Amino acid sequence: MEMLPLIIVIALIAIILGILVSCLKIVPQAQAYVIERLGAYQGTWSVGFHVRMPFLDKVARKVNLKEQVADFPPQPVITKDNVTMRIDTVVFYQITDPKLFTYGVENPMMAIENLTATTLRNIIGDLELDQTLTSRETINTKMRAALDIATDPWGIKVNRVELKNIIPPAEIQNAMEKQMKAERERREAVTRAEGEKKANVLVAEGEKESAILRAEAEKQSAILRAEAQKEKMIREAEGEAEAILKVQQAHADGIKMLKEAGADEAVLKIKSLEAFEKVADGKANTILLPSELSGIASLAATWKETGKTTK
Repeated sequence: MEMLPLIIVIALIAIILGILVSCLKIVPQAQAYVIERLGAYQGTWSVGFHVRMPFLDKVARKVNLKEQVADFPPQPVITKDNVTMRIDTVVFYQITDPKLFTYGVENPMMAIENLTATTLRNIIGDLELDQTLTSRETINTKMRAALDIATDPWGIKVNRVELKNIIPPAEIQNAMEKQMKAERERREAVTRAEGEKKANVLVAEGEKESAILRAEAEKQSAILRAEAQKEKMIREAEGEAEAILKVQQAHADGIKMLKEAGADEAVLKIKSLEAFEKVADGKANTILLPSELSGIASLAATWKETGKTTK
């Protein structure tokens, strides 16, 4: 019987300790706890250590403050030119006010999905099919702005909205594929034509460059031939001049040697006449005689004898 009160005391102490431990709360990073006291909003716990009142306070909601992604299924929409297509969207959002997120709307995710579908229909309804297919960025911007304003009372901030897929009707999709195929073929033909044009231009430039090089080579060759011919003529002229100078020098040296040897005037005249004999042997019609010859009669006789000998 004495053990029974002790067991009861130990049990009470354990219960009290359990209650105290349950009142100690640690809020992790990127989370917030919404606390209610007797059913009324008491406060929002941020990151750290907190103590709640036993039996009075309770954690109404644990809110994730990280950026989250909501991928909604495709929604049917109708364009301005009455084309029905299906578009699925991806919404990137973040909870900025845990209290409003907890008490602002009953089901926040369903509310965002319905709001996304409604906003998408309104925006696509003002666009034609071609604009819808080519204006993704514009549609994303408009949807983000509209959703951000609408979800602000719920404590939600929409950071980004992306159109994941745009699925047109089957017949339009087939027509688009044919158009894309024709466009690819056209671009391929244009690319081939441009390649051929560039190749022709390169060939023409190569032929032009080759012709220029050949002309330059021929010009250089002609210049070299002309210079060689010029050099040859100069050499020949110099050789002839040098030969004439040597002949004249030989005659002068011969006469000088005769004079130095003591030859009389008659010997010199005979040598001179021998020179004139060689001149007369040529084809010249006119011969100029030196004035130093003495005795016209003796010169005439000598010339007569020279003429006979020549004939």
